[in-house]
Amino acid sequence: MERTLKLPHREPLLVVVLGPTASGKTALSLAIARRFRGEIVNCDSVAMYREFEIGTAKPSPEERAEVAHHLLDCVDPSAQVTAGEYARRARQVLREIEQRKHLPIVSGGTGLYLRALLEGLFPGPQRSEGLRDRLRDRAQQRGPEYLHRILQRRDSAAAGRIHANDVPKVIRAIEVCLASRQPMSELLRQGREPLRGFRILRLGLSPERSALYARIDERAARMFQAGLIEETKNLIAKYGEESRPLASLGYKQAVQFSRGDLDRESAIRAAQQAHRNYAKRQMTWFRREPDVHWLAGTGDDPAIQAEVTALVGQASEASTGV
Repeated sequence: MERTLKLPHREPLLVVVLGPTASGKTALSLAIARRFRGEIVNCDSVAMYREFEIGTAKPSPEERAEVAHHLLDCVDPSAQVTAGEYARRARQVLREIEQRKHLPIVSGGTGLYLRALLEGLFPGPQRSEGLRDRLRDRAQQRGPEYLHRILQRRDSAAAGRIHANDVPKVIRAIEVCLASRQPMSELLRQGREPLRGFRILRLGLSPERSALYARIDERAARMFQAGLIEETKNLIAKYGEESRPLASLGYKQAVQFSRGDLDRESAIRAAQQAHRNYAKRQMTWFRREPDVHWLAGTGDDPAIQAEVTALVGQASEASTGV
């Protein structure tokens, strides 16, 4: 059955490719870019960091030479980038791509960054490093569940959305509650500035779970075979274990191996399990995204690529008024 799109007319098209890790977002984005003169805007938080290569599954140098990519390798490993900063950078890049009359394609699996880009973020209070340090100390001394109980008392809605083990997000939510003297969930409903001037076509990859998990396990093992541990040791020597992206999936387990906390096989299994858990959380997040055209397969499947080509072609014609 032919699928019809209900998008406002005349505004330039923006394609968003979302989905869980290892679902083939890069392959699908490249297929779209090749067919429609597209440029790809990264929406993976760790892929923004320079020198983090193997564990991020970035596009290859050949793929980057063939199709323009943006917001890759643009952050120093000793720094950090917030969702708000990502949104500001990405919106500027989207305008520049549109001025070149090319098709912007946002691709990645960091749900908060995508939401910040498309819907905007609430005008929350500035960071308080002193408060954050105290909360981190509490988490180390009493465990992450202690902080989560504090958040539960101050903002039960936010606590319901944020997992207790996601300590940075729990800390930020508590910080917002204390600084603004109102729940973060209430602030989230205020003051958003959504992206304007584009017709957004959201394409979601939703492979069958067992097939996705097999791909995840294979890719995680392949990262270790490709030298993830060696890359991680070099990054630790250069930036220290406190470098924020070293806490991301794959790198975290490689750090644990480097410390002697895990043997190699245990590190691989732990990375595989962590990626599977992350994929599940990603799908829970993305299922809340509005107006997603879900695709029951992976992005490197020719049938999925053909279906997407038809969808993007239809949307492109609508945007040009043809």
